[in-house]
Formats: sequence, C-alpha cells, structure tokens
Amino acid sequence: MTYARRLRDSAAGGRVTRHTKQVRLSQFWTLMDDEFGPAYAPVLADRHVLSLLAGRTVSEALDAGVPPRQVWEALCDAMDVPPDRWLGRDLPAVAPSSELD
Repeated sequence: MTYARRLRDSAAGGRVTRHTKQVRLSQFWTLMDDEFGPAYAPVLADRHVLSLLAGRTVSEALDAGVPPRQVWEALCDAMDVPPDRWLGRDLPAVAPSSELD
C-alpha cells in the first residue's frame, strides 16, 4: 500500500492496526515525517529499495508484514541516519501545570 493510499484510507476512516512492541505503524510514519520531511517521506517509502529488506521498498516491506521497527532500522542504516535520531526527535520538556501557576 502506498503512502498516498494510506493517507486516503485514513481520511476515509480506515485504521491501520499492525504494530510491534517497540514501534507502532503510526509512530513509524511520524518518525518518517520527522526525519525526512512530509514531502520526501512518501517518495522515499514508495521508491527507495533496501537490500536489508530483501530488495523491497519501505511500503512493500510493511505490506508484506515486516515489523515497522525492522523497516525503520533498515532505512536508518541505509540512509545514514545518526543513531541518536533512530528513536525520533527530542521534544522540549513541558513543565507540570503546578509550576506554571
């Protein structure tokens, strides 16, 4: 299933429920958008073939049931993503509401 189709199905109320203990599919797409940008992530997912995924694209591997974590790690390795970004971007700390008063 291509990235564009996933977006269309999502807008129509469809839900993707496959996940692993470590990376849910929804988290996987957030990682993709954060690391590669929302414009490039779908192109990368649908067109970049990864040898670590048996010559499949990201989309093909996910459709074949490869766990999102395995796909993400293969992509990070292939694209030379620094290991400190493999878990996603750091978000600023939010102060508890009692400290804001």
